[in-house]
Amino acid sequence: MTQQYLKPLALAAAVALALAGCGKSEQATAPAPAATAAPAHAATVAAAPAAPKSVFDVSELGQAGEACTDFNGFVNAKWVAANPIPSDHTSWGAFAQLAEKSMDDQHQLVEDAAKNADSAKAGSVEQKIGWLYKSGMDDAAIEKAGIEPIKPKLAAIDDLKNTADIVNYLNQSAADGDGQVFGFGAGADFHDATQQIGYANQGGLGLPTKDYYSKPEYKDLRAAYVAYIAKTLQLAGVAEADAKQQADEVMKFETALAGASLAPTELRNLDNQYHFVSVKDADKATPHFSWEQFFKAQGVTIDKGFSLSQPKFFAEFDKLLTAAPVSEWQAYLRFHTIDDASNSLSKAFRDNKFDFYGKTLSGQPEQKARWKQVLGGVNHAMGMGLGELYVAKYFTPEAKQRAEQLVTNVRDALKNRIEQLDWMSADTKAKAIDKWNKFLPKIGYPDEGEWRDWSGLTISPDNWYANLQAAQKYNYQYDLSKIGKKTDRKQWDMTPQTVNAYYDPTTNTINFPAAILQAPFFYPDGDDAINYGGIGAVIGHEASHGFDDQGSQFDGDGNKKDWWTAQDKKQFDARTKALVEQFDGYAPIKDKPNLHVNGKLTLGENIADLGGINIAYDALQTALKADPKEADAKIDGYTQDQRFFLNWARVWRGSVREKQAELYLNVDPHSPIAVRAIAAPSNMSAFATAFQCKPGDAMVRAGDKQVKIW
Repeated sequence: MTQQYLKPLALAAAVALALAGCGKSEQATAPAPAATAAPAHAATVAAAPAAPKSVFDVSELGQAGEACTDFNGFVNAKWVAANPIPSDHTSWGAFAQLAEKSMDDQHQLVEDAAKNADSAKAGSVEQKIGWLYKSGMDDAAIEKAGIEPIKPKLAAIDDLKNTADIVNYLNQSAADGDGQVFGFGAGADFHDATQQIGYANQGGLGLPTKDYYSKPEYKDLRAAYVAYIAKTLQLAGVAEADAKQQADEVMKFETALAGASLAPTELRNLDNQYHFVSVKDADKATPHFSWEQFFKAQGVTIDKGFSLSQPKFFAEFDKLLTAAPVSEWQAYLRFHTIDDASNSLSKAFRDNKFDFYGKTLSGQPEQKARWKQVLGGVNHAMGMGLGELYVAKYFTPEAKQRAEQLVTNVRDALKNRIEQLDWMSADTKAKAIDKWNKFLPKIGYPDEGEWRDWSGLTISPDNWYANLQAAQKYNYQYDLSKIGKKTDRKQWDMTPQTVNAYYDPTTNTINFPAAILQAPFFYPDGDDAINYGGIGAVIGHEASHGFDDQGSQFDGDGNKKDWWTAQDKKQFDARTKALVEQFDGYAPIKDKPNLHVNGKLTLGENIADLGGINIAYDALQTALKADPKEADAKIDGYTQDQRFFLNWARVWRGSVREKQAELYLNVDPHSPIAVRAIAAPSNMSAFATAFQCKPGDAMVRAGDKQVKIW
């Protein structure tokens, strides 16, 4: 279960779920008191080279005056024009380029593993990764199997006769890692973060959000979805007329679920993510669905209770167990069983799924190469196993050490900023510093002894679908095994090869995978300004999540606890309200000026961007004070402050296809990349000074318009 309060830097879990076309989710969590930090001036990002290396191509920049009117265009327009989105992508930019590099590196790893798998140590991670990839690339075997791999599941659905049968099916399906209708997994207890409890969350929808089932503007998309459902059923052998009828039943069923589901903005309300109940009380809430029997089927012992996180949704689910005809349940379960399996079945199923979720929903012209699709499956099944191979080859202990020093410097800047706030009382500051003291930074990859154990997972060299199913069940059971146990703050919930970063408030950890600790975010031999404007701002972003609108509701121990005075909270809310209003004003899709950024949905990320860039800028100033010569030096004609902001904008360079851009506005808690390049700097007087911008320039928010939080 991906807890909605986790804060990945680049892509939201909701987006991934929407593009996957299902309402399921995966667990992510992860820290321990940090060691005493060295003074911010103890070291800069890395040992400064004698002659700073130019790592920013200034020929890509526009005319100087543009910096104050459209900073994103000034930094990125030439590059965007020269780098169209590849046909197998819905967006392209700095993140995507680095992700492609990571995929190429991983590709070499899995190809080598596949070649050597038969002779590798029996049961080793290398052998399992090799066989897993090899089975996915065996197109002949996959085509020959056709629909056969899921026939037992379809037969079980055909045999359903009544409500009891449906409930038993749902219980067993969930135990196999195939949970439908709702998600279930482990997470830290909001009120005792040292303990892991179970969370049941809404799910079951094939369209991105509840609005897609009701709003007039999505009428055509609903029709396309129904057509996709019908074609999916036909590929599995359902007659055309029956497939069309069942598709209508699926839409009717999902529309009922959507009506009781919460919107993405509502899910950002932490009160909508945690609703602790005893098993006995949960059974009263869903009289036709026994949670006691569900947990028994999952092999989970629930002590005091669990979180039935969205009661309204589960009330509707229970109602449908008797109100919806068995045939409607069968149609729904049949379609989602096929849909969930499509990417691991023959080409006809994969093409059909891509036609709707790739082309129609997201505007992607072409599928990714087969090896990329299979690599995605390998990562989903054994991502941390592949991560072990990745860091052994591509991320050195020295790189980790350099990154750790930079994290220390940026964290110290955050502490200083908290201490200097003019709107926060001493009492609240003390609690904020206590939380800061308990941050646990995790850099690159898990510590020795913290890697996943894969000994219980059986992988064969010649059955892609069976391998993925085995891994899915294994990972689900691994997640459930945490329930009732102590929270492990050192656990990673993002693989080292992922180009991203995240903060988890229930463990108070900031997490930076190895793959993001590369150019254009981090240059080991680059100047401080470029590095602080890139990876420094990323670090500041994640640290700021500890104090955004959601993170600020958790204390340093990870408990949801109010540690604010009433007056300080009022001040904080007023400042965040101003940030909401700023982002509500952005309309990023050129041909659709009526579509605006949702300031409430994106508030947490916007606070983190604003905090992150300010913190990183402060850390740069501290580093430059230790080396006055570097502070005064220009590189390629640009000052250190200018280069700091230039790299901030370059990190967010890129373009997005229109359909994908619209989808992001609906489901992604991150603002569009072009907006992120300009929004936070426009609130900084340091930016206006660096580029000599004047009041009235688009990049200058002055007076009451300038938002200052952390």
